[in-house]
Amino acid sequence: MPEVQSIINPKVGPLPRPTPPTKTNVMDLFSLRGKVASVTGSSSGIGFAVAEAYAQSGADVAIWYNSHPAEEKAEYLSKEYNVKARAYKCNVSDPNDVERVIYQIEKDFGTIDIFVANAGVPWTEGECIDVKGWDSWKKVIDCDLNGVYYCAKPVGQIFKRKGKGSLIITASMSGHIVNVPQLQAPYNAAKAACIHLAKSLAVEWAPFARVNTVSPGYIATELSDFVPEDQKNKWYQLIPLGREGETKELVGAYLYFASDASSYTTGTDLLVDGGYCAP
Repeated sequence: MPEVQSIINPKVGPLPRPTPPTKTNVMDLFSLRGKVASVTGSSSGIGFAVAEAYAQSGADVAIWYNSHPAEEKAEYLSKEYNVKARAYKCNVSDPNDVERVIYQIEKDFGTIDIFVANAGVPWTEGECIDVKGWDSWKKVIDCDLNGVYYCAKPVGQIFKRKGKGSLIITASMSGHIVNVPQLQAPYNAAKAACIHLAKSLAVEWAPFARVNTVSPGYIATELSDFVPEDQKNKWYQLIPLGREGETKELVGAYLYFASDASSYTTGTDLLVDGGYCAP
């Protein structure tokens, strides 16, 4: 029988044929026992909720922080769930710092199986054309978009050497729609780019790893603490479920993408937005 070449990229040789997991019990498919997960922006909020969910599922966890130390939270995960957990300080806007930390995690844990690129900052300046200088734009793009690539490049090399891995990027419903009434064009643009970057990497990495995105809607975290209550009430009128989500309502999406339950899922975005994008 002639060798079948990849339709997507003939240069890669024989068409990759990843095999499904051998597990048959659905709870085993969702288990992360024996795996190592690394989550950026995980000292609080969505990131810490995801890191804790992974620890609950049996994974060893590397949590990342920049301005808020997270060693105590790593210690909590280790003692509470009997897993290995460590905290790493890193500026995800600095590619050299990111590379240093990722390879240190690989050295400390022996490998990385799951990587969640979650670190992000909001846009709070209103109309972007009225902002003085370029620092505010650069801050959002460097963290929310460039930081994702800075993580993807070295962890992708680890996955390629292993022949497997799962990259999960925190995008946003703002990558699908334009939020109102607040004005946040740079954030929206960065998150839309994250979704398309993930789809592109899913194709590039198909022979050795999966890449997916989670797009949260309005989630009750410290990132939205600055928003006035009257503005939040306007949000609720546009959300079919009529409220902000809680971080615990997000973690199932991240667990699915991290686990063998999603072994045939790549290049996919999962909206968890209370129905905001449905109408």
